[in-house]
Amino acid sequence: MALRLENVSKRFGTFTAVDNITLEVPESEMFGFLGANGAGKTTTFRMILGLLDQTEGKITWNGEKIDYSTAPSIGYLPEERGLYPKMKVDDQIVYLARLRGMKKPDILKELDYWLERFQVPEYKNKKIEELSKGNQQKIQLISAVIHKPKLLILDEPFSGLDPVNVELLKDAVSDIHSSGTTIVFSSHQMDHVEEMCQNICIMHHGKPVVHGELKTIKRSFGKKNVVIHADFDVSTLKDVPGVVKAKMITEGIHLQVESEAIANAVFNQVASMGFVRKFELEEPSLHDIFIEKVGATNE
Repeated sequence: MALRLENVSKRFGTFTAVDNITLEVPESEMFGFLGANGAGKTTTFRMILGLLDQTEGKITWNGEKIDYSTAPSIGYLPEERGLYPKMKVDDQIVYLARLRGMKKPDILKELDYWLERFQVPEYKNKKIEELSKGNQQKIQLISAVIHKPKLLILDEPFSGLDPVNVELLKDAVSDIHSSGTTIVFSSHQMDHVEEMCQNICIMHHGKPVVHGELKTIKRSFGKKNVVIHADFDVSTLKDVPGVVKAKMITEGIHLQVESEAIANAVFNQVASMGFVRKFELEEPSLHDIFIEKVGATNE
């Protein structure tokens, strides 16, 4: 069951929001979708879900067009809150899950499991508007996953959450993925995508500018990062030929270098200067790649 987008475009009048995107998300994959605000991520999600018609191209899930008949096998967590503020949590979840074909006793059993897991069992009979933003996000995620979808689309699932709740939701998403669900999610937080996704797509002005396996993308980026901690002045290292970027930090310096050979030259120079507490060669981060491909427009 692969999700396929073939030459998909979406235009609003003269504005092109998504420009000829082609990609495939294999079954049981965790796929990361990145891009600055306005890059076309949410528009792409809405087309996948059939909420918007594409101007051109073809979108299929398991070879079939996505429509009302496929709705029970798909879950969606939108970036904006979509819950009824005056409804109680249990009534809200029962209503939404019945739209997906579930029976009420099964819904309540699943709801109890998820409320317990998210450490908020006492919110079952509370109105949505009485909950904090973070706890509303938990309820919103429950509504997206309670029917055990085969395809789950999460638009900025961790935004606005404190670190404890981010970990709770990340663990839940990882477990859902382990059960065989295909997950596509967008995030502004590069470290979450880096930690959870095998494949990624970075969009810029509606076009995919980087697309593929994260490991391969990092290797082909070429540049490496060097982290040096030392108790002496290391600022002269930024002048070593082949150092692309340098950033002074409290403990020393972060460098981006063109190759491992340059890292070796840096090492030889710094080793002759005194005692080095840390010298680490790292793959480029997803943040480095994003900035290079998109510019510093990530909000």
